[in-house]
Amino acid sequence: MNSKEFAREIRIRVLKMVHQADASHIGGAYSMADILAVLYNEILHVDPADYKKPTRDRFFLSKGHSCAGLYAALGIKGFFDVNELDGYAQNGSRFISHVSHFIPGVEASSGSLGHILPIACGVAYAAKLQQKKFKTYCLVSDGELNEGSNWEPIMLAPQHNLGNLVLIVDYNKIQSLGNVKDVIDLEPLVDKFKAFRWQTHEVDGHDYLALSNLFHKINAASTSTPQVIIAHTVKGKGVDFMENKLLWHYRSPNKELYAQALEQLKNN
Repeated sequence: MNSKEFAREIRIRVLKMVHQADASHIGGAYSMADILAVLYNEILHVDPADYKKPTRDRFFLSKGHSCAGLYAALGIKGFFDVNELDGYAQNGSRFISHVSHFIPGVEASSGSLGHILPIACGVAYAAKLQQKKFKTYCLVSDGELNEGSNWEPIMLAPQHNLGNLVLIVDYNKIQSLGNVKDVIDLEPLVDKFKAFRWQTHEVDGHDYLALSNLFHKINAASTSTPQVIIAHTVKGKGVDFMENKLLWHYRSPNKELYAQALEQLKNN
């Protein structure tokens, strides 16, 4: 399965999960689906059969409300029986609707925004002190950068030369209640990270080849500077009536819209 097929499978699984549970956050799960596909298909050194292996790369999902995307990626990858995803957000299921560390392959639970980058920064710092070779990746949402707690590790990481830390911003420009620029404008985002002494990269977050090349380039580089990827994405990417629509932050597809979306995804 190549990364495009992997991403399509993620989206189809997420659609079914969210529809069956009458849950939300499908738009944010779709904006990061291609990034997850490239990471889990090509980049991360992780072993589903030994998911706590000390030498594994660490991936932290900070936008925990979009967990359906991560659960789907882990299930497809073989961290657990993929059919368990059918229990997503159902009574008695361990697949709750914000990221749970009880799921194999999940490093830390997340839900309240702005709490996971500080953890990822600490893990990267500990790895450096212990001369461990793994990399630490953390994916945050753009709206989440409203949280001041993110800017503390953004200051800290360059201070301690954490070249083993890679931050990915899912920059879909829409947050829960409006456009990011209308809530708290992040621009100029690249210049902000440069001012905080990060090595910055911008990429189309749906271009598999560009994502793959960039991740490989970052992994091959010998640097003591933390790196941030600002991934320009589209909320709801993959289903035309969901794309760039604030409505699909919280909405769940009904039976008719589920069928329409599934048809589109299968033919993509």
